[in-house]
Amino acid sequence: IPIIPQALPKLPLPSLSDTLATYLRCMKHLLTEEQFNQTQNLVKQFGAPGGVGELLQNKLVEKREKKANWVYDYWLNDMYLKNRLALPVNSSPAMVFPQQNFKAPIDSLRFAAHLISGVLEYKALLDAHALPVDYARGQLSGTPLCMEQYYHLFTSYRLPGPDKDTLVAQKSNVMPEPEHIIVACKNQFFVLDVVINFRRLNERDLLTQLEKITKMAGSEDEPVPPIGLLTSDGRTEWAQARSVLMKESTNRDSLDMIERCICLVCLDEPNGTEQSDATRAAMMLHGGGPGTNGGNRWYDKPMQFILGADGCCGVVCEHSAFEGIVLVQCTEYLLKYMTGSPSKLVRAASVSELSAPRRLRWKCSPEIQKLITSSADKLQRSYCKTYPLSNQIVSILSVRKIHILAFFILLTRRPVSTYESASTRRFQKGRVDNIRSATPEALAFVRAMTDKKLNLSKMEMLRCAINAQTKYTVLAITGMAIDNHLLGLREMASEMKIEKPAIFTDKAYLISNHFILSTSQVPTTVEMFCCYGPVVPNGYGACYNPQSDHIIFSVSSFLESLETSSAEFVKCLVQGLLDMKDLCNNCNSVSNLVEGGKNPSAEMKMQTEIENKTSQKISESNTKQQRNPPVMVKSTKLTFPEE
Repeated sequence: IPIIPQALPKLPLPSLSDTLATYLRCMKHLLTEEQFNQTQNLVKQFGAPGGVGELLQNKLVEKREKKANWVYDYWLNDMYLKNRLALPVNSSPAMVFPQQNFKAPIDSLRFAAHLISGVLEYKALLDAHALPVDYARGQLSGTPLCMEQYYHLFTSYRLPGPDKDTLVAQKSNVMPEPEHIIVACKNQFFVLDVVINFRRLNERDLLTQLEKITKMAGSEDEPVPPIGLLTSDGRTEWAQARSVLMKESTNRDSLDMIERCICLVCLDEPNGTEQSDATRAAMMLHGGGPGTNGGNRWYDKPMQFILGADGCCGVVCEHSAFEGIVLVQCTEYLLKYMTGSPSKLVRAASVSELSAPRRLRWKCSPEIQKLITSSADKLQRSYCKTYPLSNQIVSILSVRKIHILAFFILLTRRPVSTYESASTRRFQKGRVDNIRSATPEALAFVRAMTDKKLNLSKMEMLRCAINAQTKYTVLAITGMAIDNHLLGLREMASEMKIEKPAIFTDKAYLISNHFILSTSQVPTTVEMFCCYGPVVPNGYGACYNPQSDHIIFSVSSFLESLETSSAEFVKCLVQGLLDMKDLCNNCNSVSNLVEGGKNPSAEMKMQTEIENKTSQKISESNTKQQRNPPVMVKSTKLTFPEE
């Protein structure tokens, strides 16, 4: 059973000395000299023989012996379950499907029925443990990967709590497997049974039931409270609201049906705006706010498929249960199923006289109504903006430097702490660790690219930056990076009720975990793109999707922040791509001349002159109007809410 292959090793535990040395190297160029000297002293104290660091490390060694994955619980709590921010934008990523051309209302329901049929096919593979094992690609390719995350797609739920949420796994020997999905329509929720009398509904039956749901949703005479808005609030606020809801048995029944369902299918109203990548991304991430489809959601479920009557379709996921690659693999299966498997709306073996789907009812006290209003206000007030764009590829190996170069051009020539996720699924229960992309070598390269006075070989510096990135990537995917280890040491101190060591209250540690640049590579093999929000108020979310002849970037920032601008970041991103393209092309020209027998020293001089001209172009672009890039920016504005 390929859930956690027993052949997979346990996640290793790096040595304390290696982690502390790497930590100092990662932070030195991000700190002032005074800050670094203080941090260096604290690190020395923490790592001293017989000191608190050694004690905590020994406890982690013991924990590793007892657990399948020593950092899993620490990581899950810190990254997700203890995070009190609202899920939309702050935590939940979305995949945006290609725009659909629905000519009539029935077309969107046919699409929904076909999609649900694909979901049930995929779930059948999971239930039979027939999903093939993934193997690593890229660095150290060919290694089998842990498959556990896939089995959370349709069988888990994030339950809100006052201080910490709970990731509930619904598979048990006591409760039956869920055999229903929840359909959201006009802010109402309906139970759609997909298995009746031990038979799975065919596509015609699913369409029939969806038609009934849309008629029922449109025939409700009394105003329906948008209960789903409560799930868009901060986690503590939602936990408190849920406690109030639970006082009524009607509400308890409705909550139980939603929490145990396979997934949600949200039938959205047209959003009333011109369709673009940006507006479609907004619909996926937050439904366009409370005035559009913001209440037509239930954010605690791992998988919500959004199907708009205007052809705006995609999926938003609750991220604590699985990583982006699992979401990609599932959605790619579904889109390929829908294009490769013709819609089967005519089939003889139909379930006769299907009962109408059940509408979930709610008893809303004045207190609940007030909480819904509060949740709606928060969703309406806070926004962020993003710019999806595509550009020609410079180099897959160098693309991770683009974000750093863009940020460096944009701001006051300062490096910032950067997050780049790296999978640790080579190990049992593996999730991710952080690739610290903002290396000293990356800083040296972007300085050379933006300072015309530096007479250096920029191509060689780019190679050094790529090599440094590659080395750290290998550390991260083999479980030897620093972020999870430092987290484990910090949480072990808390577990042992030891006063938090000074290394974790030091300003350097706070800076190291304030990820102004949150980046992630989410490659796809079918037409769709991923988007998500920043992880800090003054930061950027920068998702990128390398394709064979172009790269898709999705950049986001919060509108309320005076320190960020997605529009300016995108301009600098494009500028960085063009300048790196010029650098690579010019260096290739020099290499061809050298290979043709020309004077190497003369040609190297030419290369330096070309590189200096490239730097001059960049410098000029910071003081003059930016040149129009030969790229297509698909959107100029997108708003997302922030808790």
